[in-house]
Amino acid sequence: MKKEISLYVHIPFCIKKCNYCDFLSFAGCSMVEQETYMQQLFREIECYRDVAKDYVVKTIFIGGGTPSVLQEELVEQLFRQIQAVWQIAEDAEITMECNPGTLTTRKLAEYRTCGINRLSIGLQSADNKELKRLGRIHNYEQFIANYKLAREAGFRNINVDIMAALPGQTQNSFGKTLAKLVELQPEHISVYSLIVEEGTPFADDPEVLKDLPSEAVERRMYRYTKSILNSMGYERYEISNYAKPGYACKHNQVYWTGGEYLGFGLGAASYWNGMRFENTRDIQDYVKNWDGADINKIRRNIVPDTQKSQMEEFMFLGLRLMRGVSKIEFEQRFGVSMEEVYGTVIQKYEKQGYLTWNHNYLKLTDAGIDVSNIIMADFLLDETS
Repeated sequence: MKKEISLYVHIPFCIKKCNYCDFLSFAGCSMVEQETYMQQLFREIECYRDVAKDYVVKTIFIGGGTPSVLQEELVEQLFRQIQAVWQIAEDAEITMECNPGTLTTRKLAEYRTCGINRLSIGLQSADNKELKRLGRIHNYEQFIANYKLAREAGFRNINVDIMAALPGQTQNSFGKTLAKLVELQPEHISVYSLIVEEGTPFADDPEVLKDLPSEAVERRMYRYTKSILNSMGYERYEISNYAKPGYACKHNQVYWTGGEYLGFGLGAASYWNGMRFENTRDIQDYVKNWDGADINKIRRNIVPDTQKSQMEEFMFLGLRLMRGVSKIEFEQRFGVSMEEVYGTVIQKYEKQGYLTWNHNYLKLTDAGIDVSNIIMADFLLDETS
């Protein structure tokens, strides 16, 4: 019986870098540069032909960057290459990340032909002033136009990303974004707080830092989000993700539950065959200094998976899920009880009201979600553990 696997494909091209973006992406690349990169990407996928016969692909995620900047011919070639090497499950979830202002009727029709059945569209805000400050290439009206094109093209599984805690954003302006989005009834909504990363234009702008909402305002935004979306039929299944019944993102759940995945393209991460590794982040190494043959020449940070690291990830990724982590599954997977390994940490946060048990699942409380990063860090084990 074939094993299940998920695939991630990184497309690092953008029309313009946003002011908050620290993702591995490049703006203003020519068609020649894009085609050169894609040909190398096809060679990387080909390297797995012998391995692929043992697997069936259950999810594919095309991320970036802005994958929707690619010409439809390159997207067609990408899927032709994937399908030539890998067996894709009939019910596979196949997602393409898109940005408003880059979609056309022709592109969307090609996506459908290729088997893409889920779109993830980056709105970020319905306030044009906020979008401009973020450095987005689109306005809200362009988002609406692209969203309608996607519906007309037949897409019935659409995620929309929005951001909270933007510079100058108020709970009122965030609430208006949320209200406008709910009117459209996408199947999935992701709500992420802005993190100002070093090396971005935002990090070097004192006016931006001065205008960031307080932590208290940010928390009110998150609680308001939960209240509004729950009342509109969206279930919060992960800290930042809400979905209508049956539309939780299958690909991201692979990451959160320890499933195997392979990443193709610049900087893409993999968890496969008992190893964690990522591809080089150097575009020259990937495109020019690799002949497309020995896959090990582009792999970096190769780390064997250990029981210690598996336990850690089981806990701090699983706690992102609203259902929490199963004590029964923990014991079945690791041969030791959760309390034996993490009893002290669990009791500490239970007493503080940040963790609670729901039958056999340990989960964050609403108060625990507010300080989740601190709690999750406590589930890292000492080297002697």
